[in-house]
Amino acid sequence: MELVEYPDRDLMMLALADRLASELAEALRHHDRVSLSVPGGTTPGPVFDVLSEQALDWDRVAVVLNDERWVPEDSPRSNTGLLKKRLLVSKASAATLIPLYAEAPAPEDKIGALAEGLAPHLPLSVLLLGMGADMHTASLFPGADNLAAALAADAPPLMAMRAEGAGEPRITLTAPVLTGAMSTHILITGAEKRAAIERAAHLPVHEAPVRCVLGQATVHWAE
Repeated sequence: MELVEYPDRDLMMLALADRLASELAEALRHHDRVSLSVPGGTTPGPVFDVLSEQALDWDRVAVVLNDERWVPEDSPRSNTGLLKKRLLVSKASAATLIPLYAEAPAPEDKIGALAEGLAPHLPLSVLLLGMGADMHTASLFPGADNLAAALAADAPPLMAMRAEGAGEPRITLTAPVLTGAMSTHILITGAEKRAAIERAAHLPVHEAPVRCVLGQATVHWAE
């Protein structure tokens, strides 16, 4: 784990957006198509705002969330809805969104088709993750119903996940997809998450699922 500390959040968001844009540009020089995976939530919003204005060949970039709540896109809980408002705008509107939601009562009803849509875009070129204070990343929550299967080396690329405190059922990229990314970054803020990620490095992966990617990740932190 490489930890990069920033004096404030604004500088971190700008620097991280620039880093992601540079890595995407480098990947585009070597591949016809590249993929970018990003978290939901409000924390990465400023990164998305900057990244969306970068002059990249966005029509050759596929974007997929790390995970998604099983809710319609017009729900305020939808990560997809947030992504369309903050990242897939301006220059980045030319990117292709790989969906992690389809209208159905449960994720199991559509997970096969969603996995087929994701498969051509693996391995991920650039991966940006977040982390909760409980040391979950994507929807790999400690104590989740399918956590062990999602952490396994032979896990399918997508799995449904339910966990106490997670709210709705989720669909998530699994550990093999996350660890297979060519470049991995984790964005965290505040003292609580700084302590959590340092603690995660010394815990079993089922207690601290973020540990599955720590060995290859650059962690970006500001107070």
